[in-house]
Amino acid sequence: MASRLLHRHIREQLKDLVEILQDPSPPPLCLPSTPGTPGSSDPSHLVGPQSCWPSQKEVTHESLVVGAIENAFQLMDEQMAQERHGHQVEGGCCALVVVYLLGKVYVANAGDSRAIIVRNGEIIPMSREFTPETERQRLQLLGFLKPELLGGEFTHLEFPRRVQTKELGQRMLYRDQNMTGWAYKKIELEDLRFPLVCGEGKKARVMATIGVTRGLGDHNLKVCSSSLPIKPFLSCFPEVQVYDLTQYEHCPDDVLVLGTDGLWDVTSDCEVAATVDRVLSTYEPNDPSRYTALAQALVLGARGTPRDRGWRLPNNKLGSGDDISVFIIPLGGPGSYS
Repeated sequence: MASRLLHRHIREQLKDLVEILQDPSPPPLCLPSTPGTPGSSDPSHLVGPQSCWPSQKEVTHESLVVGAIENAFQLMDEQMAQERHGHQVEGGCCALVVVYLLGKVYVANAGDSRAIIVRNGEIIPMSREFTPETERQRLQLLGFLKPELLGGEFTHLEFPRRVQTKELGQRMLYRDQNMTGWAYKKIELEDLRFPLVCGEGKKARVMATIGVTRGLGDHNLKVCSSSLPIKPFLSCFPEVQVYDLTQYEHCPDDVLVLGTDGLWDVTSDCEVAATVDRVLSTYEPNDPSRYTALAQALVLGARGTPRDRGWRLPNNKLGSGDDISVFIIPLGGPGSYS
């Protein structure tokens, strides 16, 4: 549903900005809802505390595009919520989106997929993964502010391991929503509840159920053997990063690599960059099939080869058992930006 409709929501949000984005002057503060609607951005009539406000915050065209993409993700999520019964949309998904507009690339990520730019051998991260570990403090803050979401079954605090009944009254390391480090606290009865965020790495889970913290859908997802909904802890809003293509002269070997977690689980940024160099160097710069070959090489490299003990990488580690999807977008040379 997201793959068929999300880009339409983004297009509709951007359509409203066409005239504003083509105007080099700062965006207007207000737009009339209908032609002829009266209104004024003149703050001279304000009195009281409002008179201390600045006349207008600085808003850039770039921030309007970012806001349009963020709105589109929210509208997509709301549509999934509204239509989940009639269309049997029960699950959820991550989303990684690239928008090229007016010389800039906008990369929006909600989930654990990731994107990097490989430019002349240099690696430029264009997104980050959203997991229970990377968003621990946001999740804990929500659990602290709205304890009813924890249902008396979970604690928003994190401990290095599961607290046992025999440890009541003892002091144990912990951290809460305000802490990046660790401190000691006296273990109390409520600390025996299951932690909101548990596990490490790929095994980290929210409420012992899901391993990603941003994405679309999952409106019906419940904690296993419980009626507690998990959706309040899952954000549909993406993080949007911007790359200005006009600030650098790109060559045909400069690419934007998009990959699902199946790629990044077993392949580092440096290994991806090395594959980019190895594969593209074997093709002529104007051969369009070079980018398809690069995507195939990255997928096959992450999957590994079948051996006696399963699919293995050259270093004999297990290949990725997850979905591996890769897109390659050229940033320079013939056919770029089309």
